[in-house]
Amino acid sequence: MELARKLEAKGHGSDVAKRVVSELACQGLQSDRRFTDAFVRSRIGRGQGERKIRADLHSRGIDDTTADPFMADVPWIEIATEALHKRFSEPPADRNEWARRARFLAGRGFPSDIVATAIGNAPR
Repeated sequence: MELARKLEAKGHGSDVAKRVVSELACQGLQSDRRFTDAFVRSRIGRGQGERKIRADLHSRGIDDTTADPFMADVPWIEIATEALHKRFSEPPADRNEWARRARFLAGRGFPSDIVATAIGNAPR
């Protein structure tokens, strides 16, 4: 899907782009599964969360059925914690700093339960 979109952006007709991509897939030269695997690993390496990765995959024409095997068994809490420690060296001193870190992780695509676990309890 991504390849067809890029071909269309270069000025090739939609029908031609889809036919070429289909032929490449039949020859084993194009695979949504290989693309998804590489894309997910790349985004995990950047410290992005599951929600953001899935949204980016959807925008590239990759559905959840294709993405699910590559998103399973990923240690999302560890990834969120690592992203947090790269950005912030100290634990949050007050509620405002805790909320700042929560917004940071949410913006990277982590759900609230993983955000809360990664950051820990909010200071009083």
